[in-house]
Amino acid sequence: MLRSDRPTDIPPCDTREAIEARQSERLARLIAEVGTQNRFLNQKLTRAGISPASIRSLADLYRIPFTTKAEILADQLAHPPYGTNLTYPRSAYSRLHQTSGTTGQPMRWLDTPESWNWVLGCWRQLFGWMGLRPDDRLFFPFSFGPFLGFWAGFEGANRLGNLCIAAGGMSSEARLTSLLENEATIVCCTPTYALRLAEVAKSKGIDLPQSAVRALLVAGEPGGNIPATRTQIERDWGATVIDHWGMTELGPLAIECSGSTGSLTVLETECIAEVIDPQSGAAVPPGSEGELVVTTLGRLGSPLVRYRTGDRVRNELPTGESNACLRLPGGILGRVDEMLTIRGNNFYPSALEDVIRSLPGVAEFRIRLREERAMQQIAIEIEPQADLSEVAMDRLLNELEEAIRRRFHFRADIRKVGLGELPRFEMKARRFLREVATPAGGTHPG
Repeated sequence: MLRSDRPTDIPPCDTREAIEARQSERLARLIAEVGTQNRFLNQKLTRAGISPASIRSLADLYRIPFTTKAEILADQLAHPPYGTNLTYPRSAYSRLHQTSGTTGQPMRWLDTPESWNWVLGCWRQLFGWMGLRPDDRLFFPFSFGPFLGFWAGFEGANRLGNLCIAAGGMSSEARLTSLLENEATIVCCTPTYALRLAEVAKSKGIDLPQSAVRALLVAGEPGGNIPATRTQIERDWGATVIDHWGMTELGPLAIECSGSTGSLTVLETECIAEVIDPQSGAAVPPGSEGELVVTTLGRLGSPLVRYRTGDRVRNELPTGESNACLRLPGGILGRVDEMLTIRGNNFYPSALEDVIRSLPGVAEFRIRLREERAMQQIAIEIEPQADLSEVAMDRLLNELEEAIRRRFHFRADIRKVGLGELPRFEMKARRFLREVATPAGGTHPG
């Protein structure tokens, strides 16, 4: 595609009434198309006593039971290797991706050429919303394995005519060299790896703020909208952070729009999003926190209806006449199953990260949670930056202990570890470990 042929028909967020009318029409069409052919969805509807023909509008959606990751995994175990959530014969599918499996067994996900084009169409809209320019050069500093996000973002930008640079199979130092030599303007990575590249650049005397990079498109974990983490990335790179959200099983479905810093806008042209109370399943009112639930409207080969993502968000419906897509202030706030209760105080690891990253001198950290005498205990390991003196390190630990006490009302067990002792991550970081007690009295990661 020539640059002069870049698409200009990206659907905008319309009025709320127009959005819901479009969603109703596409939902009815989706269920009519796949409701009888897709074995997984058909059995779910049948068990709930719902006829596919009775799903005619958005109001009918809420009669359909939720779908969970556990259901999908159980289905794939019972019907290996791909399960029964396939609308068409296996010969119709041309792409295979899978989840990282950081929280258990990975899910495999098949796409037909039509479904894959829908995924790329989602990126087409998201790139437009974030303000991608015709002359932007996108840098992808990770190995291209089976995860959907890398391939979809790369191919989506490439179809728009942008130069896309794959940097798999390289060390962090080699990636920085390639990034600089190719004058990349946008780096696509996890927030953790953005910080890691900045750490390596500093050790090599590379001045990242003087590079051509103008923005970092981050995803894969909370961080892009954790204030202290965002500030550190932007300071280290001299560039803007743009947060993004998606899942292998759902596709790319939310982004931080140009001019809407600190909030993800959901791509409601291509999905239906709900925010529910994780315990009751009831919708929460605007401004409240809850679990994000998504129904995809165009991935017909492997659709998901009312899929519980496990991600904790705060919903916000703009009240204006236009641009009324659902917004998620603060982005993904964490996982609904990661809430910590220490000394009667409830909070999430992302809030603790915000405190840790707000203090200069932290190269990396890890949070260990264990239970002693029916009470949760927390230990925080801090690896200092290489140039931090012993005096400055002692001051950092004292300031961190005091900051946690002021914000969360408990005294944390904070420990210094040696340089390079904590792991570095290219993919999703695993800084939060739940330790399970063993019969012998020790612990192991849960």
